[in-house]
Amino acid sequence: MASARHRPGAPLNRRGPLTGLLGGSFNPAHGGHRRISRFVIDALTLDEVWWLVSPGNPLKPKAGMAPLPARLVSAQRQARGARIRASAMEREFGTRYTVETLAAILRRWPKRRFVWLMGSDNLAQFHQWKDWRRIARMVPIAVIARPGYEGAAMASPAMAWLGRYRRSAASLSHGCDWSAPALVLLRFDPDPRSATAIRRADPSWASRMSISSLRDGVTHSRVN
Repeated sequence: MASARHRPGAPLNRRGPLTGLLGGSFNPAHGGHRRISRFVIDALTLDEVWWLVSPGNPLKPKAGMAPLPARLVSAQRQARGARIRASAMEREFGTRYTVETLAAILRRWPKRRFVWLMGSDNLAQFHQWKDWRRIARMVPIAVIARPGYEGAAMASPAMAWLGRYRRSAASLSHGCDWSAPALVLLRFDPDPRSATAIRRADPSWASRMSISSLRDGVTHSRVN
């Protein structure tokens, strides 16, 4: 497993399926999540993307957050028919921070190759994440441009540190030099859909999610 002592730029020496990890509240999941995931699958030649439906983001307010099972169901519905799997593994692992979740994932699936996916809005605040440099040493990071955030992302403390490790999308997709830290910047046509707008238009959306016999899309554990 990659650790905090991993030497920057050193090969991670992992083989196996190439998997993108997209974390978020998915409150609810919507077509924009699906579209951007399919774009990244093509851009990086990923085998699949795992949506990590968070029990709770430490950087986001809890007000208006639907229960985890309802958010997971919404994610599983959006993932149907695509190379996307929705998971609530963070609750199963008992982790709260991304660095802890990544460590648990790398322990459990040591033969997979992972790429952390985030929007440029998250890159702008990445330096506020717990042990963010350790995260960058654990897996490559792909950042998808989001309108209105590129200036803040490019001027962020995280970009100042990560910029020296910038790589092409092809270098990750072909696995020719699999190492971390590594930063890939991807451009994506803006998608107007947002979870905030959906909640405003339909405040009771979560009450219509059927959560009986709900199982995690990756670990297959029951989710209550």
